[in-house]
Amino acid sequence: MKPTKRTRSQERILALLGSQKRSLSAQDIYMELQRAGDRMGLATVYRALDALKLEGALQVRTLETGESLYCSIERDKHHFTCLQCGVSVPIHACPVRDFENRLRQSQKFKVFYHTLEFFGLCTNCDRSGEG
Repeated sequence: MKPTKRTRSQERILALLGSQKRSLSAQDIYMELQRAGDRMGLATVYRALDALKLEGALQVRTLETGESLYCSIERDKHHFTCLQCGVSVPIHACPVRDFENRLRQSQKFKVFYHTLEFFGLCTNCDRSGEG
C-alpha cells in the first residue's frame, strides 16, 4: 500500500496530539491551534481528523454523549466512565491485546487500534454502595 502524503494541517494536528497527555475533542484541537496562532478552520480540523483516522494515524474514543476524543495512536488506554458525573478513569492494562493479535492473524484484518470502555457509576455517584 502506498503511503499517504499528509497535509500541513494533518501534521500540525498530529504534533499537537503527540504533545498532549490527554485526549482532545475536535473543538479542543481547534482552540489549541488558535491559541498557538494557527488560523486553521474548524471544518479543516474535522477533515484532517477524518483523514488521519482512516489512515490509522490517531485513535478515536467516543463518549456516551457522542463526543469524539482524539489522541496519539501510541497511547493504548482504556477507561471506566461514570454515566452520571462523566469522570473517566484510565485502565492501564490491556486485557484484549492478545485477542486483537489473534483476530488480526486469523481474519487477515489490518487493525489500527482498539478501544475498551466500561460504563457505570463511580463510587461518588453510586449511592447504593454496591460497587
